[in-house]
Amino acid sequence: MKLVILDRDGVINYDSKQFIKSPAEWRPIPGSLEAIAKLNQAGYRVVVATNQSGIGRGLFDMDTLNAIHDKMHRAVLAAGGRIDAIFYCPHAVDAGCHCRKPQTGMFERIANCFNIDLPGTPAVGDSLRDLQAAAAVGAKPLLVMTGKGTLTQAEGGLPEDTLVFADLAAAADHIVLA
Repeated sequence: MKLVILDRDGVINYDSKQFIKSPAEWRPIPGSLEAIAKLNQAGYRVVVATNQSGIGRGLFDMDTLNAIHDKMHRAVLAAGGRIDAIFYCPHAVDAGCHCRKPQTGMFERIANCFNIDLPGTPAVGDSLRDLQAAAAVGAKPLLVMTGKGTLTQAEGGLPEDTLVFADLAAAADHIVLA
């Protein structure tokens, strides 16, 4: 099975320093939905792994997160693609959990749920913690310059062999051709 792991905010949709707290605030980055469809058409299953500390901070609840994800699923479907699963960490930054990226808990759950070894699996993110979690499980870190990507690259310290792309559409083109 071919699998791609995507971060959500800053990769699929526009990010916000105030968090994405409602379906109305969720807006796809141009080309991202079509990129997911392209990955699907090339035989990839697409999974999202996203930190959602807004839940732990009390900024929104599970019903709201589900409504945001429902909007995302419908938008991807309308573009001809699908997201096979969404894994999220609801904990606040200081919770000390194992699932919040850069920890590897979400990636380990993905491997278990899909019965797949993660080494070499493309993992697309816009922040250092996305890339660190990917590298820690042997996945292939891909940085996109959308969201926090430009700042992440400028700050340096990227995992070895991180590939850099303008956006998810460019990353998907590379993944499909690799």
